[in-house]
Parts: sequence; C-alpha cells; structure tokens
Amino acid sequence: MRIAIVRLSALGDIINSALILQFIKQKYPDAQIEWICEEAFAPIISKHPLLYAVHTVAIKRAKKTKSLSLLLQTISKLRSLGKFDKIIDLQGLLKSALVARFIGKNIYGFDKDSIREAIACNFYKFYAHIPYEENSIWRTLVLTSTALEMQITKKMVEKKEPSLSYKKEDDITQHLLSSTQKSIAFVIGASWLSKTYPKEHFVELASKLDANIILIWGSEKEKEDALYIQNNTKNTHLSPKLNLVQLTALINSVDLIIGNDTGPTHIAWAMNKPSITLFGPTPASKMMWQSKINLAIESDSKVNPLKLNRSDMSIKEISPETVYEKAKGLL
Repeated sequence: MRIAIVRLSALGDIINSALILQFIKQKYPDAQIEWICEEAFAPIISKHPLLYAVHTVAIKRAKKTKSLSLLLQTISKLRSLGKFDKIIDLQGLLKSALVARFIGKNIYGFDKDSIREAIACNFYKFYAHIPYEENSIWRTLVLTSTALEMQITKKMVEKKEPSLSYKKEDDITQHLLSSTQKSIAFVIGASWLSKTYPKEHFVELASKLDANIILIWGSEKEKEDALYIQNNTKNTHLSPKLNLVQLTALINSVDLIIGNDTGPTHIAWAMNKPSITLFGPTPASKMMWQSKINLAIESDSKVNPLKLNRSDMSIKEISPETVYEKAKGLL
C-alpha cells in the first residue's frame, strides 16, 4: 500500500505528526509511506527510517517571491508522483487540500465541522469528525486511524518510541554537555512575540538552577536574547547555529528542555525527553500532549482555541520560581 501524508507546515505540527509513522508501520509493515511538506521543514523528517520518501513543495517561497513559474513547477512535480492508494491531509487547509488533490483523488480529511477552512472539504472523498478545539495530536491520530482502518489508543501514545531520528554525524554539540552537572536546554524563541518568555525571566531561572544550561536560538533576534542571558548568568552557554536534525540530536542529549510553545520543545516530546513548555496566548490542551515527564505551565489567560489573541502577553506573568519548582521535580 502506498500512502501519502500531507502535512506542509509548521515545524511543531510536523514534529507532532511524525508520531503516526510508527503506528502505521506496526499495522502495515510493508506500507510505502511518503510525506509532502514545505521545503523549509523537510530536514526534520528527511532521514526518518520509516519514510520511503519526502517530497517538498515551494508554496511559501512562491508566495513570497510572487513567482508563478515556481508555483507551476511545484504543481507539475506533485502530478508526477504517481498513484497513491490513500492520501491523508493532516493539515486541513485549502492549500494542503489542493496539494492532496494534485496527487490523487482518494483523499481523507476532516469534515466541515472539524476544520478551520471548511472549503478544503470539497477536495476530500472521505471524512473524519473530531472538534477543531481538541488536542491537535489526537486529531491527527483519529484521522489516521479512520483513513487506515486501524486503532490507535492513548495508551499506545504513552508507550510510543521516539518519533524523530538523526545520524551520528549530526550530533555535533557533545562538547556543550557537562560530566558533573545536569544539562538543560533553554528554548528562548517562538514564532510570535507573545509566545516568548521574557529573557529577564530566563536569567532569573538560570540563576536558580544548579545546572549546565545551553541556549538554543534560531534567528538573529533570538541570538541577541541568548547573548543577553549568557552575559547575565554564570552557567549558560550559547549553542552554535544548528540545522533541524542537529537540533534534534542536541535535545536528545540533554536532561531537560525548558521553553516556549514552539518546534524545539515539541521535539523533546517526540524524543521522549523531559520538558517544560510555557504557554501564554496558546492553549496547552490543544498544542501539546502532556505526560509525567512533559509538563505545561500556563498563564492565567483565558485562551479561546478557536480565536487566538496574538496580543496576549500573559506569558510574562509565569514566575521563574514556578518553572524552577517544576524543573526540580523532573531533574
């Protein structure tokens, strides 16, 4: 059976969705699973041993550069992939539904009452119902189990294997680890300013922790914040610029990850590593799968999962002391 998984973006969603691969292979060991995603996010799953192939699209780049030719090239590439037995659109947007339709007709997606862009349903042949405000990982599992006529239980998720992979040569940050202290990674950036824990709070948190702390950054702004934290603490160290696979290797090497609701903290969950994720304008109940070792700390903000407020800066109300107490328990 040839299966196409359509999950174009974003980084955290692709990381969380990778969980389904191990369950599909348990049920259908001979299945040929192929993933379609935006080119920027392909590295996080391109080396996954359970994937036959990863196909990229350049929709974001075509939109940014206003390049019709690039968009047409992407469409042509999709149409040349050949026949799939089943296509599963995990994203549920118009653009992902169109991508799915370009590669075939046997498409499974969320029904009109379970989706953010109901127009996408016009391109599906089969549907699954689960409210949009439900946990995003569980939504992915429900749709996958419906499409492939298989059962995935919450107990199976609790016993999951790490759902991302890397090679030995990707593990380039061993020199940052300590042989005498626990090593903690701080994830200081996020896609929205309102999802970002204040750098001053990270400084205070670092001063409370008797640990070797590695500061993960992606953009130049995040690097500036990381340098601020490093310059105002004695136990923090700047990570080098890492690609997504190298980042996975680093996160798999540390004892604890603390950070914002963003890709790297989702990697911790995917790799079965202890983590604390800080939430302000986004709902933990929807965005992450909490466990004994993967904890969420939320602000007191009343978040509506159907209408997020990007101006909600309540994450700064989470005290470093609260984070410290949770970290002590996990360490």
